[in-house]
Amino acid sequence: MTDLGDGAKDPRPGGGNAPAGLPRDWVASALRRERTRAGLSLSELAKRAGIAKSTLSQLEAATGNPGIETLWALAVALGVPFSVLVESPGPAVTVIRAGEGPTMRAEQASYAGTLLSAGPSGVRRDIYHGAMEPGSVRASEPHIPGSVEHLIVSTGRLLAGPDGERVELDPGDYMSYRGDVPHAYEALVPGTTFVLVMQHV
Repeated sequence: MTDLGDGAKDPRPGGGNAPAGLPRDWVASALRRERTRAGLSLSELAKRAGIAKSTLSQLEAATGNPGIETLWALAVALGVPFSVLVESPGPAVTVIRAGEGPTMRAEQASYAGTLLSAGPSGVRRDIYHGAMEPGSVRASEPHIPGSVEHLIVSTGRLLAGPDGERVELDPGDYMSYRGDVPHAYEALVPGTTFVLVMQHV
C-alpha cells in the first residue's frame, strides 16, 4: 500500500495517488473543543475513554496518530457522534472522489473508513465509505445510545452486524442494525468496499 503521510496508507488495492489521511490538527482542535464543552480534564476524559492520559495529551497537541478505536472511545466518552472529531468545514457543494477524503485506519484490523459527510446541525447522520481486506475482524464497541447503522455493500463480500446476528452480504445488499451494541465487520473476499450511514437520535 502507498504511504499517505502521518503513517496512513492508501487502502485501495495497488495503492494510488491520494492525499494524506486524517489531518492531526482536525482531531486536536475537535478534541480540545469537545472536552472543554463537556467540562472534563485531560485525566477524566482519558479515564472515561480507557486510554492513557499521555496519549490524549499527544492527540490534543496534534503529535499523536490515533486509530479508529481510540477516536471511537473518545467520541463515546464525550457523548458525541464520531464525525464530530474528524470533520472539517466544507463548501456548499462537496465532491469527494474515490480514494480522497479524511481516511482513518483501524489498529487491529485491515479496515479503512473515509468520512464522506457529517450530519449538519439538526440532522444527526454521518456517511462513510469503508474498504476492508480479509484476514481480520473490525470489532466495534457500542456507539452513543440510539445509534443505528445502515450498510450497503459496493464490492466484494462482507460479514457484518451485531454480535450473534452477523449476516453475509453481497454487492447491492443493504442491512440496518443497532449501533449502540457491540458489532463487527469482516471482509470475506479481497477488495471489499461498502457505504455506511450512521444515524444518531
